[in-house]
Amino acid sequence: MRNASARYRFVAPMIAAGVLLVGCGQSPIQSTATPAPSVNAGQDARGKTIRVPAGAPGEPVAAGLGTKSQFVTGPDPETLPEGSLYRNPANGRDEVIVADIRHTAVLIGDSQSEPLTAWTRQGLGKAGYGVFFCGLSGTGFVAANGKTGNYIDALQRGDWKLPYGSPPLVVIQGGGNDATRGATDAQIVANAERLIASLRQRYPGSKLLMIGTLARGANYGGGRRTQVDALLGTIAAKQEIAFVSVGDWLSRYNLTRLLADGTHMTAEGNDALGVLLGQQLEEMGIRADDTAAVR
Repeated sequence: MRNASARYRFVAPMIAAGVLLVGCGQSPIQSTATPAPSVNAGQDARGKTIRVPAGAPGEPVAAGLGTKSQFVTGPDPETLPEGSLYRNPANGRDEVIVADIRHTAVLIGDSQSEPLTAWTRQGLGKAGYGVFFCGLSGTGFVAANGKTGNYIDALQRGDWKLPYGSPPLVVIQGGGNDATRGATDAQIVANAERLIASLRQRYPGSKLLMIGTLARGANYGGGRRTQVDALLGTIAAKQEIAFVSVGDWLSRYNLTRLLADGTHMTAEGNDALGVLLGQQLEEMGIRADDTAAVR
């Protein structure tokens, strides 16, 4: 009995924490009813096919560390298939395996970024990045959506998960839901600063970029959305983070005609904004290259 117990104590620590995800922030193409380690195929903004973990349509990344996981053996994360979860020994968090992390931008956002054809994704794609989306429609710096918390709460609880490795660029987009639901400046600032601090701790070598709140200009009915965009610009400046202000883009570029509703774009509108964002990133010198960080 003592020998058996000793063998168990020796083998147990060798189990690796690679587990499969049930729905990344990227909306899956279709759901799967099988628990097998299958993933769905989607396209990033560059047109490259990216497999994203299977899950119900519209769901964010799976819940956090307390959920049941399918563990697979393999101590080296490089051997795990794309879309798997890996328990990062450096921080104890489950993180997602992304094959081409060196050319991937992590995009934290809301419904402006969730669709595969979203203007934010298109703009990042024109700058050479694949996109790993974390977030959910209806969320923001303060705003939550059902069981999925606001950006910082969702990150800390594991409502959605970050990728493993060192992406060259981490993008934070949003503010629209905060504007709609009456979040105060103080609340937005506090949560944005917490989020930035957490991301800097996790990805110390990654460049941070903030994209503001899409709106009409202040003189064209932009209202609270334009105010939140300006507030995010102030936060970015204080934190020394690159910032793209989009709080007047709808009126400045005559794009209100391409709105599908009061805040979201048609397919043509997403394409037009994607071009504009790509041009802005080029002017800012933000582009993926072969010197980007590797995992």
